[in-house]
Amino acid sequence: MSFSNRKILLAVTGGIAVYKALELTRLFKKQGADVRVVMTKSATAFVQPLSFQALSGHSVHFELLDTEAENAMGHIELARWADVFVIAPATANTLAKMAHGLADDLVSTLYLAATCSVYVAPAMNHAMWNHPATQANLKILQTHGVNFIAPESGEQACGEIGMGRMAEPETICRGVLQTPAHYDSFRYAGGCNLPLPLQKSGVCKTPLRIIITAGATREPLDPVRYLTNRSSGKMGYALAVAAQQAGANVTLISGVTHSAPPLNCHFIQIETAEQMHAAVFENLENCDIFIGAAAVADYRPIVCGDEKIKKNANQITLTLQKNPDILANVAALDSPPFTVGFAAETHDLEIYAREKLTRKKLNMIAANWVGRDEGGFERDENALEVFWQDGQQSFPMIEKSTLAEQLMALIAERFHAPK
Repeated sequence: MSFSNRKILLAVTGGIAVYKALELTRLFKKQGADVRVVMTKSATAFVQPLSFQALSGHSVHFELLDTEAENAMGHIELARWADVFVIAPATANTLAKMAHGLADDLVSTLYLAATCSVYVAPAMNHAMWNHPATQANLKILQTHGVNFIAPESGEQACGEIGMGRMAEPETICRGVLQTPAHYDSFRYAGGCNLPLPLQKSGVCKTPLRIIITAGATREPLDPVRYLTNRSSGKMGYALAVAAQQAGANVTLISGVTHSAPPLNCHFIQIETAEQMHAAVFENLENCDIFIGAAAVADYRPIVCGDEKIKKNANQITLTLQKNPDILANVAALDSPPFTVGFAAETHDLEIYAREKLTRKKLNMIAANWVGRDEGGFERDENALEVFWQDGQQSFPMIEKSTLAEQLMALIAERFHAPK
């Protein structure tokens, strides 16, 4: 990937994650970007400005009123200069200022003055992240068109574990790369009046409406135990991000995962296959593309006990019944959306994938191997074999986030192809 001399303004606010911004600066430069850095006073307590100056090749900016700038209006000059404005890390305080239009330092003023794409990578303690005030501020900023690169869950500087760690620099770099100027990879290069790949053509560039299912379902046996599978949901979540970046309006219906949902999508959490089926059909109206990436349980227990099953007998017998086939039911509608299925196979991948494509009357199917050393469930990488009625395409082993972008490009191409 390459930024091809794009001008990136990187704002660094105060928090332990400031050290990651050094690596982010290096990655931006490596990809060909011209990077300029602004810092809040609190950010300088963690990392010296000289480090950012050495990596970016430019002086670091701190002051709102710069006497060396034209008319002492450095914030206006920087805002006009930038092609992309990235705030990483973005503290809870910075998000609050942005959401409510406060402009008492250089970073918050640049946000109000910027007319380019804005990307924000939040970083804070998990309690601060989950606080209703922070979540409300995030929703306000979504309405402003801010692009969020979601934080991750893990051990934090305070020693606690939870959601709020800033995304890794590679993830942020990859997310910023997908600004509209880079969508030539979707074969829509040229003229600014063209829609993004997942928008409808016409004067009003209306986003296509996409529903994506992701993650594993759980089928309860009793109040303690359940039947499930090894799906992590990473591929479905990556597809949701890629679809948003391609201009779509995304609804993500998810089973149980450890991933944070993209902030800009309509997110629905479910547990069982029947709940997922109901959620899909409650949201299908005006759906243009349906992508069934979830690993839905094929069967569920006929009886779910009210009490924990005790370990008394040497053997027990479970009677299972078939769950509704969400993918087939969507494709069987009188006016179905463009329907994309997934197939995870341990053997005869192409045979089973093509049979599923035909039997369920799908537009496309993406098949991958499972039960091997590389790719598949619970991994960050995967490879896909994609089939449609008169064609196929192979995607080699690669990170799921990048694979999702490539697959979404293919889906957009096939969706827009002459029928």
